[in-house]
Amino acid sequence: MAIQNLTTDNFDEVIANSKIPVLVDFYADWCEPCKRIAPMLAEVADENEGKFLVCKVDVGVYQQLAVDYDVMGIPSIISFRNGEIHKRVTGAVQKKELLALVE
Repeated sequence: MAIQNLTTDNFDEVIANSKIPVLVDFYADWCEPCKRIAPMLAEVADENEGKFLVCKVDVGVYQQLAVDYDVMGIPSIISFRNGEIHKRVTGAVQKKELLALVE
């Protein structure tokens, strides 16, 4: 399953309409910790297709989304259930911590 890129145009629709949890990575291209976790996010997306969505928001381009969701550092990963924030973590995390966000 491919990671879906979210924008200000589709963020609310994807989050609100998802019947499964959504894991959103708020990142920037210049961020080294973001680059380190990117392969793990892709792996998690592939291994969990149908269980939850994995999405990304480029905070350099979509700054207002970062403001709206109180993203103070990157990477920040927020899980959503039923359109609402469920859990969040900031910084480069291990795979088990990432998966715990959608439990």
